[in-house]
Amino acid sequence: MTRLVAGCMTGTSLDSLDAALVRVTGAGPDLRAAFLRGVSRDLGSLAPRLRALAEQRSMTAEGIAALSHHFALAHADALRELGASPEGARPDPAPHGVRETPHADARGPLHLVAVHGQTVCHTPPLSWQLLNPWPIVRELRAPVVFDLRGADLVGGGQGAPITPLADLILFGDADEHRAVVNLGGYCNVTILPPRGRSVADAAPRVRGMDVCACNHLLDGMARTLLKQPFDRSGAAAARGRIDGTLSRHLADLLASQSAAGRSLGTGDELSAWIARAAGAAAPPDVLRTACDALGRTIAAACPSPSPLVLGGGGVRNLCLVESITRHAARPVRTTADLGVPPEYREAACMAVLGALCQDRVPITLPQVTGVAHPAPLAGCWAYP
Repeated sequence: MTRLVAGCMTGTSLDSLDAALVRVTGAGPDLRAAFLRGVSRDLGSLAPRLRALAEQRSMTAEGIAALSHHFALAHADALRELGASPEGARPDPAPHGVRETPHADARGPLHLVAVHGQTVCHTPPLSWQLLNPWPIVRELRAPVVFDLRGADLVGGGQGAPITPLADLILFGDADEHRAVVNLGGYCNVTILPPRGRSVADAAPRVRGMDVCACNHLLDGMARTLLKQPFDRSGAAAARGRIDGTLSRHLADLLASQSAAGRSLGTGDELSAWIARAAGAAAPPDVLRTACDALGRTIAAACPSPSPLVLGGGGVRNLCLVESITRHAARPVRTTADLGVPPEYREAACMAVLGALCQDRVPITLPQVTGVAHPAPLAGCWAYP
């Protein structure tokens, strides 16, 4: 059995809306998944409104409803650009922003869309991934599954990290231990054992945890210090020097988050440290210091000697990647080496999780989220 599944993700850093088309072969926990192509779109005027809601600023019910509706329309547009039509039609040539995989067979009906939604609150057991699925259902004429964390949360879990089982399917190796590092708004890590011949047998040995604020910290500093949405390629940080005093303070905060043993969310963005650091040193020095402290914390969270596989938008920050590589002192590569461009790692994981949900396979792992009994069918479902 072969299915075409589209996955959509907007991370807590609100840097983009990412959609990935994945070919899923087989069913159940040992299904196989291959990334076909992806599209990434700027959130434009939606970004500040979503950020305001995530920062717990007051908004009317009508304002939230309108935001959810227009956010869904943005998803529908991105999926149309991706070429994820009901008939599997694909635009030719590829539109701007679409990442193609050579010789990928993407023809046939779209079977499912899995959408994460925008996290505007996460303080377990409370969590809200904002989404109105119906404009997407109408546009794609395919089932949409969303709210993938809810069943885990109500069962006593943290609802996060949610991707470890998908990481095992996409990036696991038959013989090698690996640490998949997501450099998103928050950094989280999936520790993968050798999976041998069976994902189902390896799943109980997978570990995963949130580590610390990542792009939340770096992008917050860029907005404050550079008056830019982010430090492109980490260029400003690369010009700076590490400030010892700031580094020790930040490293303590990051280590505290890493040791907390909980999923990170609302209130963990380290906004107070950003405000304190803003006048303490030159902007490039503050940014370089943050990259160094992040690299040290992230490397320490990954058991040695597991090779590191980096994914997420933070891979574009070359200063951050250099710091992780230096502190890890072991092989470091990106998910691109394993067939998934780093910027589409989470969207591809959403597609895989959606397929698992469709097959009634529990998508969260007790040893990761703390849920006692994962729900066999996760997510809310909307049908055309």
